[in-house]
Amino acid sequence: MPDLTCRELAELVTAHLDGELDCDTERRFVAHLAGCEGCGCYLDQFLVTIRVLGEPPGDSLPDEVRGRMLSIYRNWRQS
Repeated sequence: MPDLTCRELAELVTAHLDGELDCDTERRFVAHLAGCEGCGCYLDQFLVTIRVLGEPPGDSLPDEVRGRMLSIYRNWRQS
């Protein structure tokens, strides 16, 4: 199976943290993190957000805010 893109990883973060990824996807997720400093930072920021909010932001943030956050991340990764 092909490697994950940064966008795919960003969409799988909550499933990863919840232990819901199948073995192959989890392996690809971890492999991508090992080679992508930006996604490692994204995951770290996500974990800080969870500590501050007490829950994953994907379930508690309005769709508009979540969309803006993902857009900022995607644009940052492309620059």
